[in-house]
Amino acid sequence: MVAIDFTASNGSPNTPTSLHNISNPSTPNEYVRAITTVGEILSSYDADKLFPVYGFGAKLPPAWNVSHCFALNGNPEQPEVAGVQGILNAYYQAVNTVQLYGPTMFSHILKATNTIANQVVTQHKQKYYVLLILTDGIINDMQDTINAIVTGSDLPLSIVIVGVGNADFSNMRTLDADDVALKSFTGKVMSRDIVQFVPFSDFRNMPMSVLAR
Repeated sequence: MVAIDFTASNGSPNTPTSLHNISNPSTPNEYVRAITTVGEILSSYDADKLFPVYGFGAKLPPAWNVSHCFALNGNPEQPEVAGVQGILNAYYQAVNTVQLYGPTMFSHILKATNTIANQVVTQHKQKYYVLLILTDGIINDMQDTINAIVTGSDLPLSIVIVGVGNADFSNMRTLDADDVALKSFTGKVMSRDIVQFVPFSDFRNMPMSVLAR
């Protein structure tokens, strides 16, 4: 599963400094680079290569209401796309359709992912889920996000957060929980560490094998 940040802090897609800049097709923006690089790594662990892809933090037509969890291909009943190229196609479609807005909130995406990962598992039907979140930085629902991660720590789920751009990623490092385990508002401590944060700028020009580690 993939979730992409469409908040206004990324900058207008038509400006050269935007992380979602699409004005020059010959120069991939930071999100396209991250989708391509990280997507190729994670897709090798997926048998059918079909990925549900979502966006968050944008206003959607025709009513232009803000959504923090929407199907990137415009089809909430069938949000899956085929392969990394399918993710890119859905991304370009969304960039040209939605209005970047905000605020940046992870909890809606995480709760939806938990619901999917909480499906009944049998001996003949076992699945493990990986959620890839691509974001430019600071989030506005930190405690709700932590609550959802703590819940997810009891499910067959891992979360990879890729930081795009050069913003303040201190919240992402907190969610990574390498030093301090996350605790929900009820006091429940995460049962295992399921979050890995990767600042994409640190690995942008390195071989994929380095990022995979």
